[in-house]
Amino acid sequence: MKLSEYIINDIKPLKIESRVSDLQLLFNQLTFSHIPICNENNAFTGSFSEADAYCFEKTKSLLEYKYAIEDFFVQDTALWLDVLEAFAKNSTNMMPVLNDKNEYLGYYELNDIISLFSDSPFFTESGDVLVIEKGINDYSFSEVSQIVESNGGKILGAFISKTGSDLTQITLKIGQTDITDVIQTFRRYSYNIVSGHEQDGYIETLKERSDYLKKYLNI
Repeated sequence: MKLSEYIINDIKPLKIESRVSDLQLLFNQLTFSHIPICNENNAFTGSFSEADAYCFEKTKSLLEYKYAIEDFFVQDTALWLDVLEAFAKNSTNMMPVLNDKNEYLGYYELNDIISLFSDSPFFTESGDVLVIEKGINDYSFSEVSQIVESNGGKILGAFISKTGSDLTQITLKIGQTDITDVIQTFRRYSYNIVSGHEQDGYIETLKERSDYLKKYLNI
């Protein structure tokens, strides 16, 4: 299914000449964080946030608060991951969609875009989620793939879940293999294992040795 099929146009943008009371009324009726605005030529201008709208004087024109307009949007050709990123960057639950002429087509709703992610193999396929960590200049996705596949595994999804000045964390969804072998190989390649796993034989061995040492010292 094309992402453009998720475009909703049941809410028409307000005109920049509209009154603040009209904007506040829409926010009272809807659960959106932003409302799109068009100018007198029906060209998309941007969006007002709910937080700002209730700070404006009801009787004034939106034109007087043009400085508060936020200009985020996506093109109708944008990939869903780019759209999801735009949602996150702008802290909104509705995303205006424009065509190649920058004309307003409608909007995406955040829950619809998230549902596309939840329908991906990362969530639907059975497997183990593994979070690994290595120096920011020391890891490579080709090496990560080689480690998983050399143990008979299949990567169902992978993304950088955290990055800092020194370390990068990668979250993997791995299927078709025993996760213990994969974990052991990652350790041999100097990756830290951030997530805990009951099947992690390395941790179990350390625990057993620790328990044995405690018993020995207590004799």
